[in-house]
Amino acid sequence: MDRAHFTQATFEFLTELAANNNREWFALNKPRYEGDVKAPALRFISDFGPHLARISARFRADPRANGGSLFRIYRDTRFSRDKSPYKTYTGIQFRHEAGRDAHAPGFYLHLEPGSVFVGCGSWRPGGPALRKIREAIDEDPDAWLEASRDKGFRASFELSGDSLVRAPRGFSVDHPLIVDLRRKDFIGVAHLTEDDVWSEGFLDEFTRLCRAAAPFQRWLCGAIGVGY
Repeated sequence: MDRAHFTQATFEFLTELAANNNREWFALNKPRYEGDVKAPALRFISDFGPHLARISARFRADPRANGGSLFRIYRDTRFSRDKSPYKTYTGIQFRHEAGRDAHAPGFYLHLEPGSVFVGCGSWRPGGPALRKIREAIDEDPDAWLEASRDKGFRASFELSGDSLVRAPRGFSVDHPLIVDLRRKDFIGVAHLTEDDVWSEGFLDEFTRLCRAAAPFQRWLCGAIGVGY
């Protein structure tokens, strides 16, 4: 059984950061971030790499400290009313090789006090990709239903994300899959607990969940025209 990557200290730091989201506090506590959050995350990414390669050769586990699978702790506040400088969660995305940002298909781990989950799919895909996904659902609804309602997938994941209020342009409100066509996010989410994350077997459990997500990911890659 693999030794734990994340610990209770990971979540204690994030809890305290949420209560002290300012540069002065972070500067004083940056060694805790480096030791309790960032280092374990980078080790998790590195250790997951061989497992990911067996699930799909098209997705990347990039353990670089900057520009890799680990999201930056620093928030982009340029266009936000909320000027808090730091994210109060840790996000890790194992992104498709063809993707350059968080909107690309990927496997995802979200660590936040009170909100821990594994995600898969494409969050807020851009216009061209979104159009391709909707057209793929419309042209072959059975393939979409097989992937998104797969028993192994739905045993752990639920479809999630935001949706349009109305039918997207070019699709009838009476379409039998209008609920799916209205989606703006094509993601599956598996909710976990903090105890799950700091258990010694979490790497194996994360691998199992990503493997269960494979039919959904394979369909999504085909829909947008990239290899799985």
